[in-house]
Amino acid sequence: MATGTAGTAVTAYGPVSLVFGVGSVITLALVEYVGLGIPLLAGLLAVTFGIFGLVNGIRRAQSVLGLTSGSVSVVYFLTILATFA
Repeated sequence: MATGTAGTAVTAYGPVSLVFGVGSVITLALVEYVGLGIPLLAGLLAVTFGIFGLVNGIRRAQSVLGLTSGSVSVVYFLTILATFA
């Protein structure tokens, strides 16, 4: 059995964060059709997995891209919430 983190689930945090981040930005562009819940959920998951990826230190570039693109949806939601509250 190989040692290290080559086959563990930790290596998936970066790509998963990136996929959720890009998905949140795409659905944020289509927010009139899909609603605000889907981009918010995808953005929160992207931020969560991005933080996990940064903490573990594997595939940091993908984790940072997923974290920043996912935070766009979260900041958009918080801006709307602050505007209409």
